[in-house]
Amino acid sequence: MSRIGNLLEVGIDVSARELMVAASRDRQLLGRCSFENTAEGRAALCRWLGSRGKTVRVCLEATGIYGLELCLAVERSGGEVMLLNPRVSADYAKARMQRSKTDATDADVLLDYLQRMPFVRWVVPAPERLKLRAMLRRISAIKRMVVEEKNRLAAAEAVDEMTDLVRNDIEVTIGHLERRIALMDRQALELVRAEPSLLRCYELLLTVSGIGHVTALLLTAELMMLPADLTARQLVAHAGLDPRRFESGSSVHKAPRISKAGNRHIRAGLFLPALAAIRHDAYVRAFHDRLVARGKKPISATVAVMRKLLHAIHGVLASQTPFDSTRFTPMPT
Repeated sequence: MSRIGNLLEVGIDVSARELMVAASRDRQLLGRCSFENTAEGRAALCRWLGSRGKTVRVCLEATGIYGLELCLAVERSGGEVMLLNPRVSADYAKARMQRSKTDATDADVLLDYLQRMPFVRWVVPAPERLKLRAMLRRISAIKRMVVEEKNRLAAAEAVDEMTDLVRNDIEVTIGHLERRIALMDRQALELVRAEPSLLRCYELLLTVSGIGHVTALLLTAELMMLPADLTARQLVAHAGLDPRRFESGSSVHKAPRISKAGNRHIRAGLFLPALAAIRHDAYVRAFHDRLVARGKKPISATVAVMRKLLHAIHGVLASQTPFDSTRFTPMPT
């Protein structure tokens, strides 16, 4: 067995099936290896890490379900994990003049970032928070299935060869999926009510204009997974709602767009509440209309409302006080 060094630094590129590892011990490159992204593969990786370093630090991208189990496995084995927003690692690769993009080069980039940048350790969420997020993301996935089945039903109705058997089968499937959604929704709400911190977050979110039960549950699941000291700007960036400018010289000035490099669940969850708030809250509507009057397209103004709502949500949760729409924007005199 190789001797154990003091510090093992590891960059891991995570995919659905493989974990590509680039490692260095005491800043001496050890090379690359790979493991299967299965329970057995993650266990083997953790044993490999433990045999090569007294202190193990791992850097990987926040890639959702494929990386979460690895993060938990590394932390349980005594290692430390740093999670990067994929946009950060992509920009870092560009700064290194990285021309190729493979799993191996991505792992190298993550290792280099880990060695050069301040280490910010990932905080393991409480089990009930992990469970809640898994449940809400599953509900979202089932809802997409329902939409797909309803689209198939609508398309099938337009075909002369549509049979009662096919129609009945699609309708039965939709009914089954909708019952699963209702069941998991009740179970998620029971989980929230059993945990005071989750319940307080859920109740505060319900005070925000445009947010109802469904969105409050979704946002509770996503926001309670984040560090408590996250700033409003960091939260906006995490959701991918931060403006992205593109300018070059004096002639290229593209209209700013949101980066979309972040948590798509938060971003998607805020769209309908923003529309509802614009319609029913005078202060939110005044903010939206003022942007449109300045020349913004309606969709851009709606996205600005989403961003503003997220700032408000941050303030509500940080201060533990209900939402006050009069502070959203001053009304025109």
